[in-house]
Amino acid sequence: MFDAAPRISFDAGLLLRAQPVRLLLLDVDGVLTPGDLLVGADGEQLKRFSTLDGHGLKLLAGCGVRPAVLSGRDSPALRARLAELGLLEHALLGRSHKLPGAQSLLQALQLDWEQVAVIGDDWPDLPLLVRAGLAACPPQSHPEVLARVHHVTRAPAGLGAVRELCDLLLCAQGAYAGLLEQAVHGEPA
Repeated sequence: MFDAAPRISFDAGLLLRAQPVRLLLLDVDGVLTPGDLLVGADGEQLKRFSTLDGHGLKLLAGCGVRPAVLSGRDSPALRARLAELGLLEHALLGRSHKLPGAQSLLQALQLDWEQVAVIGDDWPDLPLLVRAGLAACPPQSHPEVLARVHHVTRAPAGLGAVRELCDLLLCAQGAYAGLLEQAVHGEPA
């Protein structure tokens, strides 16, 4: 028999805070990516994404927590990655002021802020972070963000920070252990 016991754990209070979450709002630069802007000679933008984060978002979407992206930037590279992950439906891109878009999305999905987790890294994310039922950020975030969140990920931005938050939400939803067991036994998640 294969050992499928989970090796990760989260604080009980954090798990309780995460239980009502049904929507994860994600920033992109400095969260889904390391935050570097790579611009080619012709102005094309390149972005680096983690496959760990991508897989976590796919698992999360299958367990009743909808991922949605709110970004101040828009680019073909970003749209290609979001399309690959199936996240374009609820992507609000090129929005320097994120709160109005987030409020419209919550209204459309009939959710309130206690049912929302947010992960961001800088001042444009603060209006969302201070309202969210669960607020998180990567460790390299701005000090004003670090001071206002419920959870600072151990993993850095673009290198598993989002996956860590997905794992937390999966644990809070009671889905993590079953998904892990399926993976260990070679079953599709």
